[in-house]
Amino acid sequence: MARHGDNKQIAASARKARARNLRLMRTFALVVFLCAAFVAGFAVRGNDALLSSLGFVPLLENGDSAAGTAAAKDKNAYNSLSARVSEVEDALANDSLDSYDLDTATMGVLDAFADTTEDPYLRYYDPARYSSLMHDSSGSYSGVGVLFSEYNGLAYAVDVFDGSAAQAAGVRQGDFVVAVDGDRGQEWSMNEVTASLDRAEGDTVVVTWRRPAALEAEGGEEFTTTLACSKYDVKNVTTSLSGTVGYIKVKQLTQNSSSLVKQALADLGAQGALSFVLDIRDNPGGYLTQAVDLASLFVKSGAIVQIETKDGKSVKSATGSVATDKPLVVLVNENTAAAAEVLAAALQESQRATLVGASTLGKGSVQVVRDLSFGGALRYTAAYYLSPQGRSFDGVGVTPDVSVGLGGDAGSDNQKNLALETAQSLVRE
Repeated sequence: MARHGDNKQIAASARKARARNLRLMRTFALVVFLCAAFVAGFAVRGNDALLSSLGFVPLLENGDSAAGTAAAKDKNAYNSLSARVSEVEDALANDSLDSYDLDTATMGVLDAFADTTEDPYLRYYDPARYSSLMHDSSGSYSGVGVLFSEYNGLAYAVDVFDGSAAQAAGVRQGDFVVAVDGDRGQEWSMNEVTASLDRAEGDTVVVTWRRPAALEAEGGEEFTTTLACSKYDVKNVTTSLSGTVGYIKVKQLTQNSSSLVKQALADLGAQGALSFVLDIRDNPGGYLTQAVDLASLFVKSGAIVQIETKDGKSVKSATGSVATDKPLVVLVNENTAAAAEVLAAALQESQRATLVGASTLGKGSVQVVRDLSFGGALRYTAAYYLSPQGRSFDGVGVTPDVSVGLGGDAGSDNQKNLALETAQSLVRE
């Protein structure tokens, strides 16, 4: 487990070091002017729509703390980047004959600034890119038949739908997005890829992919696909009955996941299920509120997740809406991420479920988007998920109680088979 976490950190550090070296030649004049604007942008309020979609509005609405306000008033050249920049900017304004393109400089300087931080998810979106990212969606999936997740700020395919354009073109689970329609001017995050591929049915898009040897590996073969966009009606929750074990698969935590799982529990129970397997493998997460509601179907009371911010910690607890007390096994793997990891950790630490499979991704951080006064927006990490007992899983994941690989012959699923057997053994005599 520790070795896997170390590999992730080493790969992330190597990627950041290379990025910094590429930007060493940026001119000082650009840096001094735009950094001042960058710091000023932190004073404006964040994007409420995105925060609400994550379930974080109550947590962050008081984010401009009194301490932060006091610090802003006490900036000087010894403790503030903006004060230092302002001093140099004034000198250049009086004597320099140089000129530059403001928008180009903004993008270059803020990218360079981001590379000096330890936040792999930090992004500056210029006004055009931000507008595209926040465009209204019809709510139905339109794309190339891929469910995306994110590793260290980079989008990758976590599920390729059967019969999709992507599957026909040879896209596989674990392929990272390098470029969309030839645009390599950024590192593509999950939100950016999803927004870019949400197009009218029949439109085509050119996507360049990178296929690494492992999720945390650098390099890998690149290949380009031209894909037709289409609407895909893929069930988010599917069920089956194996003997007296009810099996429930949840692809991602959407707005109605908990209600669908609650109905599935009732239906399978009526068919004779005496125990359950909840499969959240390859689940990239989604709504935190749904993770809490889903855990509450099995946990009567107590903390479900702790959320750590600069202002301290807060706790989200079980809602009291228990749907079953029958034995439960939860299936996880290396692609179980974010809010899905919250769910897994909560069920494990409450001793409500036995976790089977492989260690999860370790995406325990929360990103928000804040509008900037000079246009565009900044995406950055604002909080961390902690388990009910306060354990961090960011960068290391949640370790299952019973570890098992897929293994076996082609087409077999050792993890699922073991989970079903375990659930059967837990049935009370």
